[in-house]
Amino acid sequence: MTVSTITIAAKDGGSFAAYVATPAGGGPAPAIVVIQEIFGVNAVMRGVCDWLAGEGFVAICPDLFWRIEPGIDITDQTKAEWDRAFSLFSAFDREKGIDDIDATRAVAATMAGTTGKVGAVGYCLGGHMAYRTAALTAVDATVGYYGVGIEDVLDLAAGIKKPLMLHIAEKDQFVPPEAQAKVAAGLGGNGLVTLHSYAGQDHAFARIGGAHYDKASADLANQRTIDFFKTNLA
Repeated sequence: MTVSTITIAAKDGGSFAAYVATPAGGGPAPAIVVIQEIFGVNAVMRGVCDWLAGEGFVAICPDLFWRIEPGIDITDQTKAEWDRAFSLFSAFDREKGIDDIDATRAVAATMAGTTGKVGAVGYCLGGHMAYRTAALTAVDATVGYYGVGIEDVLDLAAGIKKPLMLHIAEKDQFVPPEAQAKVAAGLGGNGLVTLHSYAGQDHAFARIGGAHYDKASADLANQRTIDFFKTNLA
């Protein structure tokens, strides 16, 4: 595996950085856009990219907070960092974020060493953005982990043209049961959408080092994700 940083041109001017992890072997591979949590392109997100590269994908994690402040790289370990993360969450422009994700997708589809097939996976805020990505871009397959606020934009579901998988934490403190019920009702009948609920799990159950990390549930969700991408990005 090799890692690098590339620069991507934004659709409306300016540019932003993206962390790239490339699998060993040298052959062309599908690409996956990794959509960050509210802590920026931090060690956890870089770790996700490295994991995906180890599974045979080119993984690209763009800095979606660059319009607020480039290079955010914080953790979930202190109150000050949580306060900063929620401030960034509030300031984040989701429409501009989709533009940046789509610009990353376009680069991923044409960069050397990729097959042209591009997936996306997102966590927390990125889980929400993964849903929007499935509905609003030409990405080939998308996975969202514990996305927040999807119930508020179910009107976008008509735009889903390619497979989407959502991992839902049953006890998610940020997505109450009524919100989960709305998502199930709004998406459950869509043949392109797969919903997995993880009993007893709280938000960010797959974030290694997080307060709610649960290895068994994370391993299950991650294996489902890899299988999903191997099927739909072949």
